[in-house]
Amino acid sequence: MDDPVDLTGDGGVLKTIITKPRDDALAPSDSIPVVDVHYEGTLAETGEVFDTTHEDNSVFSFEIGSGTVIKAWDIALRTMKVGEICKITCKPDYAYGITGSPPEIPPNATLVFEVELVACRPRKGASLGSVSDEKARLQELKKQRESIAASKEEEKKKREEAKAAAAARVQAKLESKKNQGKGKGKAK
Repeated sequence: MDDPVDLTGDGGVLKTIITKPRDDALAPSDSIPVVDVHYEGTLAETGEVFDTTHEDNSVFSFEIGSGTVIKAWDIALRTMKVGEICKITCKPDYAYGITGSPPEIPPNATLVFEVELVACRPRKGASLGSVSDEKARLQELKKQRESIAASKEEEKKKREEAKAAAAARVQAKLESKKNQGKGKGKAK
């Protein structure tokens, strides 16, 4: 995990990259400001989860800069690329402030989000210039999703292999302990 980066200069929004995107991954821009994200939000003080898309495996979509999300998200998502997963720590001034968002978020709460940028795309009805540009963009998104899926599958395979190796080591230890007491007869 990278060191936290202060995106606001006052410690209000800190971003720590957990999973780096590919160098050529798409990033939100003026022409593709709508983003799809997976996220989990927790209260910094207690670690309690107050919102997540992981339970139902849904995505949350919004347009960057439209004022529909907390300030910290507008700031942090502008710095992300598709496939990137990061931790965003948001001080109250960049989240829900002195009022909070009862009952889940108390007043003056610092929030921590783990966010994955799944995709970015143009606003509905926006023109990207040509059909070929749109096709190329969709092909790139498909490649990125396939790459992310392959990476996740590889990580899963490695975890399963590590679990199997650990189980084999435990089994071998148990077998060696069983065999230690056998074959030791009394001397005459």
